[in-house]
Amino acid sequence: MPSSWTLLISLHAIAASYSLIFGAVNLLRPTKGGSVHRLVGKTWAVSMYVVVLTSFGIRTIDGGFNWLHALSVLTFCTLTAGLWAIWKRNLRAHRSFMTGSYFGLLGAFVGVLAVPSRRIPQLAIHELPLLGLVIVVLLVTATLTVIGIAQLGNARTIRSGR
Repeated sequence: MPSSWTLLISLHAIAASYSLIFGAVNLLRPTKGGSVHRLVGKTWAVSMYVVVLTSFGIRTIDGGFNWLHALSVLTFCTLTAGLWAIWKRNLRAHRSFMTGSYFGLLGAFVGVLAVPSRRIPQLAIHELPLLGLVIVVLLVTATLTVIGIAQLGNARTIRSGR
């Protein structure tokens, strides 16, 4: 099994997991632009920045950088451009940058899973019940977060009279 799960690697993996979930929630929601979309999107963006920034502290076995680090630089740029685009009310650019950022995350996730010696595949091989528990905890906490965001969004809508 590779070296142990450090605090940095654990934070990176947790943030990436939440990014996968929250990004999927926003992409699959039928309505965009409402308060729920914005709050889930802000949560997703923060988790994505955590993923990107923590990635630079995680090095390859020889202490260097690899294609995932290049993807982190690209993701930082596309994520920032997507936030800038929505601030400027450019919905088309916002949609493109955010969708691209999400699919880049998916690509990195598949890349990580495809290498059997990496931590997540090793966890699946050697400690499947623990991995299952972690996945359940992530899904439950993300679901509760989205439900809370939806209730907060609905309360805002009711207060504003819309």
